[in-house]
Amino acid sequence: MAQPVAAASGFLSQGPYPTPSHPLNQWFEVIAANTPELREKVYHLRYQVYCREKRFEAPEEHPCERERDRYDSRSLHSLVIDRTSGAATGTVRLILPDPRKPGDSFPIQHVCRRPLPPLTSNGKAAEISRFAVSKKIRNVAEQPLALVSRSGKGNQGMAAKAMKCSLTLLLMREIVRMSRENEVTDWFAVMEPALLRLLSRFGIHFDPVGPQVEYHGLRQPCHAKAEVLLETMRREQFDTWKFIAEPYALSLENRTAVGLC
Repeated sequence: MAQPVAAASGFLSQGPYPTPSHPLNQWFEVIAANTPELREKVYHLRYQVYCREKRFEAPEEHPCERERDRYDSRSLHSLVIDRTSGAATGTVRLILPDPRKPGDSFPIQHVCRRPLPPLTSNGKAAEISRFAVSKKIRNVAEQPLALVSRSGKGNQGMAAKAMKCSLTLLLMREIVRMSRENEVTDWFAVMEPALLRLLSRFGIHFDPVGPQVEYHGLRQPCHAKAEVLLETMRREQFDTWKFIAEPYALSLENRTAVGLC
């Protein structure tokens, strides 16, 4: 994984994103899935990933080939589109709290064996969920790509893995955007250990909450204070922070300067 991570990191320094010339902008379009039509694409992609590719969910329980649950109605959704094919390639959602039932807001509250970290008096939690990247990302690597790792070597197989890493960063960027726009201060998640390891390579660290649990396979309940996570990322992996968080940090500073916060 080291070479694809290095190659993906190299993308981040290739000018500001999302300029037309940036490699990630040439490959992917990132959009907020805020219409019924776009959310249908989200649910269909989740069906492909969770029911067909990973078999976490039973396909027969989703006869319309749409994977959805009770949390979707109060979630924010983002979608990544492959520009070469127009196909949905990645998605993530941010589950917002239920003010009527705060103790039943998030999936983590039903699977974690330990008490969740408390929030500050003005804190607002959300759960990162349905972080999905389609296997179809491999097809993008068949296109001619100007991909060069830090070692100066590249190949089609590494291109696919590097772009999957990059797509993960695009989804994390969307998590930061949605959180900033909704004043979320704390993130909960129940993640695959492999995803946590990948994120940590980019300076994105979540704290475990108790042991791993059986939840569509072994998963790690975890938590992070958004500002702490972003500051740690800034210190450890500045290029990653600049790509993921700087636009929204600047936006927040500008809002504060004009008295809008």
